[in-house]
Amino acid sequence: MQTLEGHPVLVAVVGPTATGKSALAIELAQRLDGEVISCDSTAVYRGFDIGTDKVPPAERQGIPHHLVDVAEPTDVYSAARYAADAARVAREITARGRLPIVAGGTGLYYRALTRGIFPGPGRDPGLRERLSRVAERRGVVSLHRWLQRCDPESARRIQPRDEKRLIRALEVYLVTGEPLTTHFSRTSSPVADYRVVPLGLRLTQEQLQSRIARRVDQQFADGLLDEIRALRARGVPGEAGPFWGLVYRQAVEHLAGARDEPATRALIVRENRRYARRQSIWFKQEPDVRWLETPGERTETHRAALGMLAEAGIEVSHDVKYP
Repeated sequence: MQTLEGHPVLVAVVGPTATGKSALAIELAQRLDGEVISCDSTAVYRGFDIGTDKVPPAERQGIPHHLVDVAEPTDVYSAARYAADAARVAREITARGRLPIVAGGTGLYYRALTRGIFPGPGRDPGLRERLSRVAERRGVVSLHRWLQRCDPESARRIQPRDEKRLIRALEVYLVTGEPLTTHFSRTSSPVADYRVVPLGLRLTQEQLQSRIARRVDQQFADGLLDEIRALRARGVPGEAGPFWGLVYRQAVEHLAGARDEPATRALIVRENRRYARRQSIWFKQEPDVRWLETPGERTETHRAALGMLAEAGIEVSHDVKYP
C-alpha cells in the first residue's frame, strides 16, 4: 500500500475533456498496481456509453474500473452520492493493498470527494415549479444569468442550458441565502485522511479543437444515434437526466428534427470546447495540481507523470522504463 507521511495515497488525473485522462490513468494503474475510479457525472448511468466515451472493458488492460454503470438512467445521482461512493471504493482499493486512481473531468464530483460537499436543503417543489416557469417564459439562459449574479463560481461550472442543475443551485441560494460555493467552503472531505496527489492534463486550444472534432466524428461513427434510439425503445424517458448532458442533449434534439446531422456535429464540437474552457477554469482553482502539457496517450506524458509522482513521494518502481 502506498503511503505518504503515514497516510494512504489517492492519485487523481483531472482536466478538460478530450485530453486523454483515461489513457493516462490506465497507464499509471498498470505501473503502480492501481485501480481506476471514474469521476464522470454521466458515465455512472447504464446504457450511456458512446457519448460518455466509456473505455470498453476490452481496452482497460485488465485494470478494474469503478463507478461506471452504477445507476439507472432515471436515478438521481448527485455529487454527494458520488463523494460517498468514491470514498468507499477508494478505501476498499487501499485495503486490497492497491492504489486508487480517480480519473475524470467532472469538477464538482472531484471537489465533493477531495474537499467535501454539504447535504443541502431539501427539495422545494413550489420553488422549483416557479423557477421552471421562469425558464419557460424567458429561456433557460435567464436562469444562468441569474446564477451569475448570485453565485458566479457555480455559474462557471454549470452549462447555460443545464436547467436541472441551474434550478438546484438557485434553489439552494434562495432557500439558504448563501450560494453553493459558500456552503462548500464549510464542508470536509470524506477522504480527509488521504494524501491526494492530483495530476492535470491541459492542451492548447488548437490541440483540443482537433481532438474534440475527431472524438465527435468517432461517436457518430460508433453509433451514438442508434444508442439513443435503443435507450428510448427500452423505455428510458426523454426527461431522464443523462439525456440532458453534453452530446446527448444535442443528439436528441437532432433526432427530434431540430437540425440536421452536420449542424448537430458542429454544435456538439462548439459545446465541448466551451465545456473544456469551463473545466480548465475549474481545475486551475483546485489546489496542488501538477500540470502536464501533452496528451495522456503519449509515452512522454507517462514518463513525466511518473516523475511527478516520484517527486511527490510516491514509490515508483525503478523497473519502470520507457523507450
